[in-house]
Amino acid sequence: MTTTLLHLAADLVAAVLLAYGIYARRHHRRDLACAYLALNVGVCVSVAVLLSVPAAGTLGLGLFGVLSIIRLRSDSISQQEVAYYFVALVLGLVNGLPSADWRIVAVFNVLLLGVMYVADHPARAGGPVRRTVVLDTVYPDEAAIVLDLQARLNGTVVRHSVSEVDYVREVTTVDVRFRPRPAPVTHGAPAMLR
Repeated sequence: MTTTLLHLAADLVAAVLLAYGIYARRHHRRDLACAYLALNVGVCVSVAVLLSVPAAGTLGLGLFGVLSIIRLRSDSISQQEVAYYFVALVLGLVNGLPSADWRIVAVFNVLLLGVMYVADHPARAGGPVRRTVVLDTVYPDEAAIVLDLQARLNGTVVRHSVSEVDYVREVTTVDVRFRPRPAPVTHGAPAMLR
């Protein structure tokens, strides 16, 4: 029983660090931070309880059935946010195993949190930006799309993919990755109007 409580405490610390120490501070979405914390603690407690009863195998299948109905598509989330869901889930599973050695659990907790801290670090955010853009015309060729995108987004298009062309509404939907042009730097104070 003491081991289970230690694992639950370690899971709670790891989940709070993931949800509020890393994710919420960087992305400012407390709704998803709350979801990560709730998912993590729910999985951890479920695994701990399932492993404490004799019919754990049958109940384990029930747990995965319950997890399979969780739909991550209710709100549009990025692949980055799916990664946070996955890490929250794995932390809950690892910490919910009361028979696991606490040192191994601690190493896995630190490893998972460290990976997310580094992988989602703001210093790594300098790559291309991704947008889904709905353009108000149908284009005759790909070159025209690229020119229009570059003008509208004030950047250099790295890759684009036309996902929909609607001839009735005359719109083109494009998934685009681009590098924004740096804003011009002005030196000195702005001139005063008289």
